[in-house]
Amino acid sequence: MKKRIRNDGPEGMDRRSFLKGVTLGAAATLVVPAAVRAQSGSKAVQKESGEKIDMFCHVLPQKYKEELFKKSRPCYYLEADKNKPALFDLDMRFRDMDKFPGLRQVLTLGAPPLEYALSPNDAVDLARMANDGMAELVSKYPDRFVAAVASLPLNDVDASLRETDRAVKELKFKGIQMFNSVNGKPLDRPEFMGLYEKMVQYDLPIWLHPAKDISVPDYPDEQSSKYVLPVTFGWPYETTLAMARLVFSGVLDKYPSIKFIAHHCGAMIPYFYKRIPQPAPPGAKLNKPALEYFKSFYTDTVLAGNTPALMCGYAFYGADKILFATDYPYPGAKPDVAIDDVIKSVEQMTVAEEEKAKMFSKNARQLLKLS
Repeated sequence: MKKRIRNDGPEGMDRRSFLKGVTLGAAATLVVPAAVRAQSGSKAVQKESGEKIDMFCHVLPQKYKEELFKKSRPCYYLEADKNKPALFDLDMRFRDMDKFPGLRQVLTLGAPPLEYALSPNDAVDLARMANDGMAELVSKYPDRFVAAVASLPLNDVDASLRETDRAVKELKFKGIQMFNSVNGKPLDRPEFMGLYEKMVQYDLPIWLHPAKDISVPDYPDEQSSKYVLPVTFGWPYETTLAMARLVFSGVLDKYPSIKFIAHHCGAMIPYFYKRIPQPAPPGAKLNKPALEYFKSFYTDTVLAGNTPALMCGYAFYGADKILFATDYPYPGAKPDVAIDDVIKSVEQMTVAEEEKAKMFSKNARQLLKLS
């Protein structure tokens, strides 16, 4: 996602959806439902025992979307976004949400990463625009959106620190989103320590989203990656790599109360945790066994409705660290079907109902300090 950039990309560029050969027509403008133009939503979704808080879903506020498409360098993410109209069509989004009583969302910005697609100056301006747009949605539709997460212009770290303060203090956001590398830089670089210190002070989490540029070949003698493998398998690897760098570099020792949310149920870690070096590998200086750091991450249920995989994640993290999420609206040809698949995958877990309730909403409320 953040490595060298090519203007061409593989065919079928629609993120995970192109795995199913999906092509959807994109809406050109934000469609606001007539029934909700003057109020917060067509159907109030009340807090109840069946509440489900989607902790990792995506949106493109309309004004931001228009400026992004004007100013972004060419990249495959824009093609993916065009084919996912629920990113910016509220009517479509609300229709999907209404199929699942109790469903509410925490908004994060859809791809591309600002620092990947934009110059530093444009990234600063569009980060502010995107965050203002998400704040407006949360304010206007509080029964739909419980919170939002700030996007940052990470090709300007000082500006990112200022935008974090503005988003948390003025917009009342509940965390920040980072990608697993920042234009090819790992997340354990010293330049990012100020941001981690700030999030510890705010006691709010950092959402980690996968990142791998599809123009970077998988093999040295090829020009680019094939068969959308950077998304299919590269993203979970990149998440795992980012987690390991944060652990073994000592970031989690330096900031023991920091909270990271690792996408896709912790990626490779639950399945391959026995491969984690014990003792720590050369160069790593840890104050406790490495596994304890990996278990400190929060994670989500975005596994395409795979209950056995969720049980693997549960066995490693436990119910207290798993957050319900769907990655809406990116997965699948029909985003509502993808939501249903994830809900069913949690419901079919062989765990106590109280633990399912934690995953569906209680953990999110505690982590984000929601009333």
